[in-house]
Amino acid sequence: MSENPTPREHGGTQSDENPEHSTPGVYVSEGKAFTRDMNYIDDRIVADPQAAEKSHADQQLWPVEAGRYRLAAARACPWANRTLIVRRLLGLEDALSLALAGPTHDERSWTFDLDPGGVDPVLGIERLQQAYFARYPDYPRGITVPAIVEIDSGQVVTNDFNQMTLDFSTEWTAYHRAGAPDLYPEAQREEMDELMRWVFTEVNNGVYRCGFAGSQEAYDEAFERLFSALDTLEARLQDQRFLMGAAITEADVRLFTTLARFDVVYYSHFKCNRQQLRDFPNLWAYARDLFQMPGFGDTVDFQQIKDHYYIVQTSVNPTGIVPLGPDTSGWHTAHGRESLSDRPWGEGTAPDPTS
Repeated sequence: MSENPTPREHGGTQSDENPEHSTPGVYVSEGKAFTRDMNYIDDRIVADPQAAEKSHADQQLWPVEAGRYRLAAARACPWANRTLIVRRLLGLEDALSLALAGPTHDERSWTFDLDPGGVDPVLGIERLQQAYFARYPDYPRGITVPAIVEIDSGQVVTNDFNQMTLDFSTEWTAYHRAGAPDLYPEAQREEMDELMRWVFTEVNNGVYRCGFAGSQEAYDEAFERLFSALDTLEARLQDQRFLMGAAITEADVRLFTTLARFDVVYYSHFKCNRQQLRDFPNLWAYARDLFQMPGFGDTVDFQQIKDHYYIVQTSVNPTGIVPLGPDTSGWHTAHGRESLSDRPWGEGTAPDPTS
């Protein structure tokens, strides 16, 4: 894209967790409830930019092209984990390459310290910040994953994690693998959208409202809301294998990335400790069911998850000590949910376990 207007308050957050603080490691506003900044670079990559409708005048629409873009993600981040799962389930690996940042970062940016020399081999950068500044030299907000970067220009295209995975399903169809599941079925979208908004506010963001609460009152309210939602989901999953019924959808992806982090981080680090995930019979079996599916568990790295939260968030964990536990071997135990549905991929098929 040749023109880069200043982002209209669509620039991400100070970090991937809390937008309100410029001090490294500070995520809590004393006396205040946590409020997530949901302003992102909301450009989209679409199949037909001429036909697609913009949501506002400053939004840019980029064309889907295999090999043109690179997804920057981190296994530690729940929002980025969504993109890793959906990319894998749909088989977009060849069309959209992947840059993986390490689990920890400073106030400047996520870094590519997992790569030799600490440099992403395709983008040629050490920090994701460089791709943001390549497009917006005076970028006013923080640096977040996931983000999609145009390889040739080295410029960030979008970091709107909420829309990104939906576009993988609906706009990148020309590059889906044979047998790719329909993660956003048109007949269910209205119900799904409502459910996913609720899961986001009450569960995905609910754990952060507990962990980053700046007062006892804010924490107590967040705690009750979170576990009320988990109780509702426990009941919903009593007689159906997945959130929307018999087959996996985007809604399951979005809930899974929080559940995968619950016992290893949120229970202790964020004080979400009424009970562990493993104490919810249906939710725990459901989470194990997904974890054992290709594309879910193989995108999860429990050590990186712990390193990220316990090292980066020093206002919550000032010592930076990373706990050795808990034991995660239970994720591989039998879940017994096959009897609820024998077609978890709907009309599609599972991705190759080895890809």
